[in-house]
Amino acid sequence: MPDQRERPVMDVLQDIVGNAQEIVRSEFQLVRTEIKEEAIEAAKPAALMGAGVVLAAYAGGLLLLAAVFGLAQILPIWAAALIVGGIAGVGAFVLITLGKNRLSRVNLTLETTVASLKENMRWAPHPNR
Repeated sequence: MPDQRERPVMDVLQDIVGNAQEIVRSEFQLVRTEIKEEAIEAAKPAALMGAGVVLAAYAGGLLLLAAVFGLAQILPIWAAALIVGGIAGVGAFVLITLGKNRLSRVNLTLETTVASLKENMRWAPHPNR
């Protein structure tokens, strides 16, 4: 078996290229794994929230209908429906605006992957050295 110092330059370069390719493959595997883990972790809570939203929509509709019937005792029904609908519309606008603003602050970076890429870049040979 030849000594490591006697290896041809082409063999060493092929090893370097192979190692670099393996690093890139590993990074992509890390991204896939991280995304998959986050999706699995979020699936059950999202389903519960979805069921809650549907139930809340029905409850909200019934409460709005009750408000219309209540106001219809002192106003014409069309005026009661107009007032309740207007208030509900303003509330919906406020909630949508708040949600949009808060959603824009969500951090979607993959922390583990970014840290790993930074570490690889730190150790990668730079052409100007």
